Order: sequence, then C-alpha cells, then structure tokens
Amino acid sequence: MSAAPGLSDVPLAKPDVREVVLAARHVAKNYGSIQALKGVNFDIHRGQVTTLFGENGAGKSTLMKVLSGIVQPSSGEIILDGKPVIFSSSTDARDRGISIIHQELSLAPNLSVRDNIFMGREIMGPTGVNYAEEERQVRGLMEELEEDIDPLTPVEELRLGQQQIVEIARALSIDSRILIMDEPTSALSATEVEVLFKVIRDLTSKGVSIVYISHHLEEALQITDHAVVLRDGAMTAYAPRAEIDLEWIVRNMVGENYDLGTPPGGYEFGDVALSVRELTVPSESGAGFNVVDRLSLDVRAGEIVCIYGLMGAGRTELLETIAGRVRASSGQIVLAGQEISHLSIGERISRGLALVPEDRQRDGLVQTMSVGENLSLASIMEFTRGIFTSKKLERALIANSIRDVTVKTDGPEAAIGSLSGGNQQKVVIGKMLATDPKVILLDEPSRGIDIGAKAEVFRILSDRAKRGQAVIFTTSEVGECLSIAHRIIIMSRGRISAEFSADVTKEKIMAASGEAVAA
Repeated sequence: MSAAPGLSDVPLAKPDVREVVLAARHVAKNYGSIQALKGVNFDIHRGQVTTLFGENGAGKSTLMKVLSGIVQPSSGEIILDGKPVIFSSSTDARDRGISIIHQELSLAPNLSVRDNIFMGREIMGPTGVNYAEEERQVRGLMEELEEDIDPLTPVEELRLGQQQIVEIARALSIDSRILIMDEPTSALSATEVEVLFKVIRDLTSKGVSIVYISHHLEEALQITDHAVVLRDGAMTAYAPRAEIDLEWIVRNMVGENYDLGTPPGGYEFGDVALSVRELTVPSESGAGFNVVDRLSLDVRAGEIVCIYGLMGAGRTELLETIAGRVRASSGQIVLAGQEISHLSIGERISRGLALVPEDRQRDGLVQTMSVGENLSLASIMEFTRGIFTSKKLERALIANSIRDVTVKTDGPEAAIGSLSGGNQQKVVIGKMLATDPKVILLDEPSRGIDIGAKAEVFRILSDRAKRGQAVIFTTSEVGECLSIAHRIIIMSRGRISAEFSADVTKEKIMAASGEAVAA
C-alpha cells in the first residue's frame, strides 16, 4: 500500500491471519506543544516480526515506550489480548510479558554482566540471592548468543558490541512473549547479527512476537514479516514483506530516494595533514597480540578516507590512539608536520585534531548539560579569559554550530536527552567542528541514525573536506564506504589489508575484510 496523504486517510492495519496480541489504537503523545505521536494505529501479531521504519524524530521510540509502559499516551488505547489496558510502569508491562531493548544502552558499567542481567529481579534462594543459578543462566544465554563473555566481567570492560549483547541477553532472560528491539544491532558485527537473527527466528517459531526497529534497511528486510512506516508522528504506510523493498522504505520514510552523496571534487588535495608511522597498540587484555599492528597511513588536507573492517579489526583503537585516548607502544603520529604522540587529548584538540567517538552517550555527550553547553564544551578556552567566560562569544559559537550542522532543537537551553538520536549525533559532530580542526576523526558516525540524518552528516563532512580539512571515518556498512570517500582503507587484525579508490565494488571490499560475500 502506498503512503497516505494524511492521517485521516490511513486506515487500521489489515487483519492478519495471526492473532493480534498487542495493539495501539489512535495513540497520541504530546510533550508540551510538540506532538510526538499523532493518532497512531499499530498491531503486533503472535509469532511475527513487525519492522518499524522512520527517520530520527518520527516517533518510533516514543511509540515503543508507550507500548512497553515507560510513558503514558496523551490519548488513545493500548489493547492487550483483546482488552484495553493501562500500564502503570515498565515493570507492570514486563510482568505482562512485554520487554524492550533500548537503542541507547541502559547498563550499569560498574556491575558485572550477571548483575546487570538480573538487576531488580534477582533469583532468590533459602539464604539470599542465588548467584550460582544466575551465573548458570547467564552462561546459557551467552552460549545461545554464541558469545564468549564471562558472567562476572564488569560491563565497563566490554567493548560496545559486547555491551549490546548483554542488553539483548537481559531481554531474552525475561522470557517475554512480546519483545521490542530498538536498534539491537547498531554495534554488532555481521557475525553477531546473524546469530541474533537465528535467535529471533527461534523465538517467533515459539510464538514470541517481535517489534524490530532498525536504520540498517537491507538488514531489516531479512527478518521482517511486515513493515510499518512512521513519519512526523503518524503512520504513513504498511505492507507485508512480499510487497516492500528498499525503494518502498526510503520513499515512505523521507519522501524521496536519498543517497549518501559522492566524493567531493573540483579541488586539489593539500599537503599531508596526518601521518601515522608504524603505529602499534597492544591489546588491553594482555592477551599478547596487537590490536593495531605496525600500521602506517597518510591522509592529505581535503581528502576523505573511509576505514572499513569487521568488529575487532582495530578501527576504533586506531582512531582513539591518534586522538590520545589510548597509548601506543611504538610508532609516530604527526599532525601538520608536528609529532603529537606525547601530547594529551586536550593538547591534540588545540593543535587541530578532533574525534567523534563511537559511543555518543558515554563518550560524546554530557547528559546533565543542555544542547548549547554540549556544543560549546570542547571550545571553552576560546571564550574564556582567566576565570571569566564571555557569554556573548559562547552564544555566538552555539548559534553557529546549531546552524552549521542543522540540529533540530527547541533551542540551546533544551535538554540533550530531548533530541532524537540523529540530532544528538549532530551535536557531538558540531562540538568537535567548533574547534576548527585540521583533521576530523569519526568512529561509526552514522551508528543508530536514519538515512536522512546520515545524508546530512555526510554532507557536512563533504563540506568540511572542500574547506581543506582532512576527514577519516570508520564504518561497518559497506554502502557507506561507497558514498563520499575518496579512498577506502580495509583493516583486518590491526593491519591494512587493502586500499581502494572510490570506484571499488562492494564485493571487493567485503572480500578484502575477510567477510563472506552472499551468493
């Protein structure tokens, strides 16, 4: 069915042969004057995967929060097993069999994997918490997810993808009959995604209903039974899997067939802006191998370089070492002709190096600060003299940043948590661009953001390259390699395994990374 021109023209979803276990009927949600949901109708069928598509800010997460009891709708009904229901809390919804995996991780980093999974619902024995049984169940979950993670490992010691696995394991441990997955694969490797999909198929075969939200459009098509599209808080389209393809999704999400751009041209590259020589970074675990192994790389002013590799290839460690967050055991890092290996993170920023980290919630934003305060944080010395801060200069910098990276916000004073994932990512990028860097490093800049926001982020990077700034970004999506990059570097086991120009094929990229290519 094609997109409808208006809310009144969007009928309820077609009846399905499977039983509807949970439904939203004319659900609206207002936050002051902002209408996050506008009379949405949504069905969840027993033993099926319903995929929810939409841009950041379309209302997807708000709808899922309503269905899982986290927030109350302003109007409309929630119907469970054919009867209207009001969830008093997420615990109430969980007790009725509804669980949610959030887009942004909600783990306690100082606690172990075991304690995170059973937090608030500990298994009790005759003498207190039965830690042995909890550990046994966690080991079983990790075996099911094919992950070698010790239940007693503190979460803060895990890489982001492993933390995502823990979040998934926690939801699976509840044994729910309705499982909402909001961007569950945003930090997972291709192999981990395959395992998760096997788990999803096993769950649906047992009658568990899945709601799946993802900005990885091709990936989502592999698992969905039918799709629903939200746009500006309203349902605009729905169809069974047999009737949808990538073009259908994009058209109904953003109104046109977006692409992520092409390598910017019409200018000559400048001198070498960043030079890495024989850089070696040992594994933090002390396992005796190097996560970055004698790697050398030059990037010129105005050049955009994409680094592609499977999870564990060393992409993140390379960028974090260049930025000063991780120390190398040997090698050189030269910025604009000056050796910077001995400098602190702040000193590297002041010399013209900026990093947009992979985990924006943990490393890129201060949740207690406003949008404006986050944007100006990295540039604070530009408008500070002694103990005095020029509010006029700060306000000008913030206004320029909001305009330059097109942050959609109620204003500089708005809470950072009020923004969609895509706009939060643009705040992180805007914060670093405000330092006027010579070299911009971005680790998975499009993680968890929709195709429209991706296009905006890539446009910003193209514009910066045209100004003479060097851009290096990592990605785990092959399609992003074939967008704005002038040069594509493939990493495998800490080394550069291949280097390609912009006209390379997807198959060659995947083969060079060691990734299996689908027949």
